[in-house]
Amino acid sequence: MPKTKSHFHKNLHTINIILKKIQTTLLDAFFPIRCLGCNTFDDWICEECHTTLPILTQQHCPVCKKHTTNNGVVCPECFNITKDNINGVFVASYYNDKLLKKSIHYYKYRFVRDLSEPLSLLLAQALNNSTLPTPDIIIPVPLHKRRLRWRGFNQATELAKSLDLQIPLITDILLRVRYTMPQVKMKNKIKRQENLTDAFVITNNTSIKNKNILLIDDVITTGATLTECAHTLKLNGAKTVFCLVLARE
Repeated sequence: MPKTKSHFHKNLHTINIILKKIQTTLLDAFFPIRCLGCNTFDDWICEECHTTLPILTQQHCPVCKKHTTNNGVVCPECFNITKDNINGVFVASYYNDKLLKKSIHYYKYRFVRDLSEPLSLLLAQALNNSTLPTPDIIIPVPLHKRRLRWRGFNQATELAKSLDLQIPLITDILLRVRYTMPQVKMKNKIKRQENLTDAFVITNNTSIKNKNILLIDDVITTGATLTECAHTLKLNGAKTVFCLVLARE
């Protein structure tokens, strides 16, 4: 009898699993996992080093960055200007912490996907100090498909999955449809905003209408990406949009 398509796909899936196991074995043999803090084996961030990661004790308005605010909400002064955009950004830790900065670099640019677990634990620990409103939906900041192919995973999505807040995580509502220059390479604020114009779209606005949304991302620099995401969500009926990030660059 000829092999069916499902049989072929099953065999292909089995081969992929075997190849991944071989790849993992080779990587472990030649490039063993070592703690980015103390260089001990087996964990990217060992338990002892993880306890040294600082938790941010004060949150600030994400727009002016001057006023201390509860949960990093936009201060009243800035809210009058940006009321249709972001409601607040809760920052977990300090970007200038040596271990955290190194971990984020390995996570994003050396493609160490496993770092999502210890980094999401840091997010969870920081959330224990917050009184953020419970979201209805969690949405990771999307990557353009070209950037996704290059990295192999969306770092924001992996953080959200590992965080596991038992709240619906939706990855196919907010999409990045226009490939843009990496924001970190652009120093001019206006150029950053122009770079992101019409970069995001909503595929199903009925799912976000009157919903409280928590956006997840790794870091915030000027906030242009998060603001544009929030603006797109608000235009399509979202009630509030708060953001949770590891650190501010």
